[in-house]
Amino acid sequence: MEIVQIMSIGIIATILSLTVGKQNSTWSFYIRLATSLIIMFFIISQLAGVLSIASHLGERASINTPYLNIIFKIIGISYVSEFGGQLCSDAGESAIASKIEFAGKVMILATSAPVILALMDLITNMLT
Repeated sequence: MEIVQIMSIGIIATILSLTVGKQNSTWSFYIRLATSLIIMFFIISQLAGVLSIASHLGERASINTPYLNIIFKIIGISYVSEFGGQLCSDAGESAIASKIEFAGKVMILATSAPVILALMDLITNMLT
């Protein structure tokens, strides 16, 4: 079970970070950063399988591929901006973290614009 490995890595890194942080806060940050990246790689390997299944389901449900790609991009943007924001928050840079998360929201809105326009066209056609 990979969640046990992830949990173990997280607990060990937390103990190391707290222990080292008392003597050198810079090394504590590097430990947190390295741990976050290791956990992110675990997540990415799992995400590939999920994307494959979702793509297969989209094809079976006859969902247009461009819309499915937009959904995947939106999911990716949300995860990456959340991850980056949390890294900055961990480093004590909450102002930068909030800017990263805001940029992610704006990018999601810009990416989803074609879907929103298609929905508006569909509703307009139904009403007329």
